[in-house]
Amino acid sequence: MISKAAIVLLIGFIGMAYQATQLPPPNHNHSLLDDQNYDEVSTRIKLSDGRYLAYRESGVTKDKAKHSIIVVHGFGSSKDMNFPASQELIDELGVYILHYDRAGYGQSDPNPKRSLKSEAHDIEELADQLQIGSKFHVIGVSMGSYATWSCLNYIPNRLAGVAMIAPTINYEWPSLPKSLVKDDYRKRVIKLAMWLARYFPRLLHWWVRQKWLPSNSVIEKNPAFFNKRDIEILERIPGFPMLTKDKLRHQVVFDTLRGDWMIAFGNWEFDPMKLSNPFPQNNRSSVHIWQGYEDKVVPSQIQRFISEKLPWIQYHEVVDGGHLIVHYSGLGEAILKALLLGEEDISYKPRSLKSVS
Repeated sequence: MISKAAIVLLIGFIGMAYQATQLPPPNHNHSLLDDQNYDEVSTRIKLSDGRYLAYRESGVTKDKAKHSIIVVHGFGSSKDMNFPASQELIDELGVYILHYDRAGYGQSDPNPKRSLKSEAHDIEELADQLQIGSKFHVIGVSMGSYATWSCLNYIPNRLAGVAMIAPTINYEWPSLPKSLVKDDYRKRVIKLAMWLARYFPRLLHWWVRQKWLPSNSVIEKNPAFFNKRDIEILERIPGFPMLTKDKLRHQVVFDTLRGDWMIAFGNWEFDPMKLSNPFPQNNRSSVHIWQGYEDKVVPSQIQRFISEKLPWIQYHEVVDGGHLIVHYSGLGEAILKALLLGEEDISYKPRSLKSVS
């Protein structure tokens, strides 16, 4: 049953809808750098289309690297996210790590023509300009994994291996069986958000800035989104700085998040479950999915289905893990060992998978 408050809110939205569509269009030439004073301006490269992409390097230096990894951050995050692997292991394996701000995030310029293909090509051009080699590894986190899927489709010849950590599910993928997703409440929430983002973007921008909405800190501690271990993690990390009302006041931030959402959950040009193994010559899997069994944002049941349909993907599961497993102690080391050495930690081996028809 819909509450009276929800009905009043819906009527208010309808009443404001026309006015919302009359607000000025977004300025795609505007950069977040124009709105804020950063203590330090990041190193950036200029892409072939004229945009600037910000990045930072960690791990061993390029000249000493045995493995090069590009980390793709998730929704509302940035290149400043921490990949929790010990420096000792990074040095031992000779890992060079390249973090970057995806288009419109952090100190990278927005891309008004953002697409699945553009995300993959940004990664390829970043790798080429920084001369990290003809092949490299990519690790995608949460929504950033749609860029990782794009790499598997558009630039498989450039990949040495791929890991996706709690990758976002697009319910519009044609190969997902209706019986698997029809009762998933997340599908309905995403559909509503897509409708608002597509037809009433200015209304949505006004709405997310209102003082009467729950604060970012309240959302972060909400058990509807995060399990117990996630909430413990959120007590220690900065959270999602781009999702605060202060940041959302900036048009460029809102437009970036909206565009990111619409690409991730819109109609894709390819079906991930129709992809072929990009590493057929390898005896071991070079593509990995890491998933929390208790993830409330991305259902583990669907990730299991995907891994069954694509047997060349190695599936790992954190039994008591939620959506923020990338921050869990020890997981970073397990990811690197699996991706670079082919070593599987049995504590992340999923219980027997049951086929879903």
